[in-house]
Amino acid sequence: MLVEYKLPLTSKRVDVVLAGIHPKTGDDSYVVVELKQWSRAEPSEQGEHLVLVEGMAGREILHPAEQVRRYCEYMCDFLGVLRDKPLAVHGVAYLHNAMELDIDGLRDHMPGEHGRLFTKQRRGDFRRYLRERLADKPGAEAADRLLESAVAPSKQLMAHAASEIREREQFTLLDEQQVAYELVMRAVEKARRSDFKQVVIITGGPGSGKSVIALSLLGELYRQGRTALHATGSQSFTQTMRRYPGRGSTRIKNLFMYFNSFTEAERNGLDVLICDEAHRIRANSTNRFTPAAKRTGRSQLDELMAAARVPVFLLDEHQVVRPGEIGTVHDIETYARSQGYGVSRVSLDEQFRCGGSRTYEQWVLRLLGLTDGGPTPWGGDDDFDVQLVHSPQELETALRAKPGTARMTAGYCWPWSDPRPDDSLVDDVAIGDWSRPWNVKKDRAVGDAPPSMLWATEPNGFDQVGCVYTAQGFEYDWSGVILGPDLSVQDGRLVTVRKYNRDPAFKSKRTVSDEDFDQLVRNVYKVLLTRGMRGTMLYAVDPELREFLSALIPNET
Repeated sequence: MLVEYKLPLTSKRVDVVLAGIHPKTGDDSYVVVELKQWSRAEPSEQGEHLVLVEGMAGREILHPAEQVRRYCEYMCDFLGVLRDKPLAVHGVAYLHNAMELDIDGLRDHMPGEHGRLFTKQRRGDFRRYLRERLADKPGAEAADRLLESAVAPSKQLMAHAASEIREREQFTLLDEQQVAYELVMRAVEKARRSDFKQVVIITGGPGSGKSVIALSLLGELYRQGRTALHATGSQSFTQTMRRYPGRGSTRIKNLFMYFNSFTEAERNGLDVLICDEAHRIRANSTNRFTPAAKRTGRSQLDELMAAARVPVFLLDEHQVVRPGEIGTVHDIETYARSQGYGVSRVSLDEQFRCGGSRTYEQWVLRLLGLTDGGPTPWGGDDDFDVQLVHSPQELETALRAKPGTARMTAGYCWPWSDPRPDDSLVDDVAIGDWSRPWNVKKDRAVGDAPPSMLWATEPNGFDQVGCVYTAQGFEYDWSGVILGPDLSVQDGRLVTVRKYNRDPAFKSKRTVSDEDFDQLVRNVYKVLLTRGMRGTMLYAVDPELREFLSALIPNET
């Protein structure tokens, strides 16, 4: 009996897995059990897989039989011991406090052998169900085989993913994008033939096509029957990948992981691990909540590189925005070579976000002091619009009038309150008599405001101000950026002002020096200023910075 069994490569846990021998076939047999203490539940009108549970304030919950079915499917998709053996796994939801009349209607959704449901009143039926699938023999060896199983996407999952991504794939790779794509595919073939590990590093600015390359690689690798996963260090980005490339398919969603999912991954268990937004890689995967017994001391880079024969890192070094993020070309290449791995690099020179305007990206880098030369006047570009506004009201009004998608973002210079008890957001970003709330902090909607991972893609996200942790990795047509008081100007150059920054990650000078703070804040604004595809509007809180920018940006663009 495996209690709190952890699904591989995730943080999710199954209540109990019963491991044993099937009484008829003599093969390993597993029953996945999801326990519910509910006394009463009924189907919800909001969706066929949703139920309402008494005592949970009307909040919809996934149907327990559907929940356990998905656990079984996931195990079959990722555990080698279950490969080609879907009938070895059985799923049960056991509502041990409920009578049949207490769950009237829940039996209308019973997704087969991987999703049965039993109540307190049918305890005898549950026992007969278990006896039909678990013989009166020791199950320790079957349990060991499950716990020691290799972890990788199954062939069935890869075939399914290939079809799904092919149907959704509308990408055309250009120039260096195609070079990067072919470089990875050649590395995969070389690694297969010569038992060799090859690290591929792909660098590029915002919107240069890194994620397009990642999805194109996933589709082709699955079509070839290779094992591959996609990972990021951003909840918003990963959830969006699950929502759009994985739309309508739980199995496709499961291919999009987090960097800290590979702490216990089998060495070289994958052909390819695609690390998107690799500038978000941290020193290690543990945090202050990690139990001492699980603090291995391994670096996150070691975990990611060990997991696949061809680890691929896609990154923009100017998007390192938090202390502890170590996703730089130097760090990745240095570690790879210290382990004796081959390293290949390719730079994506073309600029596909910001209207394809490399002129604008270079202007931003010089404005922020992230490249040599110092700030220069904006000379205009037919492909991209840059405007300076003189109040946050003007910024919001102008963005609302623009065609297409638009969002407001700001430097982290205001407090970020939790929602009120009535599910309303606090207008924390206050400038004069104008105020708006930050985007929702967590992964659940608050009133009409979308959860954090959907702020950039759901229409109602416009009514909140986004921060760098929410906006990073996304794009929209028009970007309105509030340069907070942590940016000012001195002797013709932008300077950072630490006392006005409210980001808790930057609070301690012991962990973030003034020099590191300066670099990180410049990177934050670089991210915010390069989210727009058609144009950017700027408002500066600091009066001296407003005056400085007015000399750089013409009134009419």
